[in-house]
Amino acid sequence: MPHVKILIQHATIVNEGSRRVGSLLVSDGRIEQISYGHDLPATDAHVLDAAGAYVLPGAIDSHVHMREPGLTHKATMQSESRAAVAGGVTSVMDMPNTMPQTTSVSAWEDKMQQAARTCHANYAFYLGATDSNLPEILRMDWTRSPGVKVFMGASTGNMLLDDEPHLRQLFAQCPTLLMTHCEDSARINARMAEVCSQYGEDPDVIHHPDIRDEEACTRSSELAVRLARESGSRLHVAHISTARELQLFSPTDTRITAEACVPHLLFDSHDYARLGTRIKCNPAIKQTADRDALRAALSDGRISTVSTDHAPHLLTEKAGGCRRAASGMPMVQFSLPAMLTLDSQGVLSIERVVELMCHNQARIFGIAERGFLREGFRADIALVRPVEWRVERSDILSLCGWSPLEGATLKWRVEHTWVNGIEVWDGHCISEATRGQALHFER
Repeated sequence: MPHVKILIQHATIVNEGSRRVGSLLVSDGRIEQISYGHDLPATDAHVLDAAGAYVLPGAIDSHVHMREPGLTHKATMQSESRAAVAGGVTSVMDMPNTMPQTTSVSAWEDKMQQAARTCHANYAFYLGATDSNLPEILRMDWTRSPGVKVFMGASTGNMLLDDEPHLRQLFAQCPTLLMTHCEDSARINARMAEVCSQYGEDPDVIHHPDIRDEEACTRSSELAVRLARESGSRLHVAHISTARELQLFSPTDTRITAEACVPHLLFDSHDYARLGTRIKCNPAIKQTADRDALRAALSDGRISTVSTDHAPHLLTEKAGGCRRAASGMPMVQFSLPAMLTLDSQGVLSIERVVELMCHNQARIFGIAERGFLREGFRADIALVRPVEWRVERSDILSLCGWSPLEGATLKWRVEHTWVNGIEVWDGHCISEATRGQALHFER
């Protein structure tokens, strides 16, 4: 689609720790000029008066499952990127546990080609680690991928990599960032057997955090952090879910960092009674004290990024309990409004939301020219407004057709999203012809 020159006037611009009323001019896909205190001349631009609204960098979600290839009955790159941009998320980074798994450069290339054809947001794909694909990892062009995803537990097939000799070799030789899913499978299996002996072969989902418990998470996270320190490798631990794990991270350590995911920040174990398996995910949503500790860590720096672990399933696949119900939930469309609602509730500031969902994502993964509102950078922009609204099923754009936030009241709404300077979401409709770009990583 052709670029249109856009002038956003009178908005509160939130960027790099400040919020100020100003104007922002977009031209040829980039931010041409930012002005505070006086209006920029309209010249030949399309003018949008955004008084009362806030302009943010487009959110970057570094942890999504778009399910393509192989699982397209529940999601596709097209459907989930539509949901992303409707929620102000302009870049997504997709996980490798598809069918086939993204554990070779050729499988990774196939996904890149499909995304170029169908993805409305900017995109990137992780390469998954196995016990035998280190040669693929070593020949990958790491300026084109965010890193290596390591399932140190709770996975299937040969993507489970939890034996220490193979892990030690990977940590020692990996030339790029390692992102780990940390749960101890031996502990989970033992706890599953114990709980099933008490409550039957498919225990109620309220027991999910008893099976995938604090000990399972902490054991695995401790191992990942120890290996990273011994090898000097760059480590980002995904979806921290317990207060105890937070002790492993320091705000001043830029080599070993942690991610929180939106479900663990919104829900706690009491919500299983209300939402059941809709909030079943791995690692499990745990106790109120864990949720509150994670929220506190958003502001003190122990948590560096907030993503979603967006993992759509059909509702029929969510039937059952701890053993049978699929784990994961769709979250990308409502993640930014939900996090901004935490700002309205006094949990953290809007400036910190932008730090966690935009700036730090760009810093940690080395994403070029995105994640900030800076002159010359790509014009990935979300315009949001503080307005109360209720999430209805008709709002949901994910192919699976449901959300754990259905019926929830949010206090912020995304009114416009621009990807590379092109309006993809106008508050009502997606620009179906618009495609994102491949992300580039500075190494």
